[in-house]
Amino acid sequence: MRRPRVMLFDSGVGGLSIAGSLHQSLPWAELVYVADNAAFPYGGLAEHTVIDRTLATVRSSLDKLPCDVLVVACNTASTVALPALRAALKVPVVGVVPAIKPAAQLSVTRHIGLLATPATVRRPYLDELIGSFAADCRVERLGIPELVHWIERLVAGSPLPGVELCEALAPLRQRSLDTVVLGCTHYPLIAAALRECLPNVRFWVDSGEAIARRTAWLLDQQASDETAVDSRFDTTPNPEPVLAVRFSGDIPAGLVGFMAALGLGVSAELHCS
Repeated sequence: MRRPRVMLFDSGVGGLSIAGSLHQSLPWAELVYVADNAAFPYGGLAEHTVIDRTLATVRSSLDKLPCDVLVVACNTASTVALPALRAALKVPVVGVVPAIKPAAQLSVTRHIGLLATPATVRRPYLDELIGSFAADCRVERLGIPELVHWIERLVAGSPLPGVELCEALAPLRQRSLDTVVLGCTHYPLIAAALRECLPNVRFWVDSGEAIARRTAWLLDQQASDETAVDSRFDTTPNPEPVLAVRFSGDIPAGLVGFMAALGLGVSAELHCS
């Protein structure tokens, strides 16, 4: 038997929040973390560029490290590149979208905040999500351009600018909302700091648990396929779940220690190209 292997792809370190959720739900799985940080952030790129870079990076990584499931842990790449990935790859692909539906199910006041990147806040698919799952809610959208950069630098050892963070969140603090959607995979990495700035928010919602459930289901389907070769998986806990880390640019200083604090010990390869 072998361990199931899941590849996570992002343009930066935000997908580590999804990796943490996956490890909590599937503590026996091997994880491969792939980041196209040479082009970070994806939100400012043309859609065709995002598609081309995502396809090239994922294909190259899968050639070297075949996996059972690919998780696109990036909102921008999920929005524009999923159809191309699913058409080009044999491996199942899971994408991430802002957790509007569960937030609407939780909210008592029917007043929700969405904290996302400026690119996500502007995308038409967000209007579709709100119309489908939160039509009876007021949704306050807030995109903070600097936030993902602060988090990327946090991994490298620079502290969050706490005063600036709370000031940037003021538009949400001044509303009577009870629920906030973390619409970027970077944001759960600073959940404690966000709660300090918005102490009156009751529910904080991100996509990590939903992605983990979907990934577990796909792996279960593969394990139950009697026609597949080597379909049974080893389900003993994996203390160092990250088999490899592959960055298209420089690997951030402090990355391994940051991952270890999330329970994501690295057992083998760190690679930059």
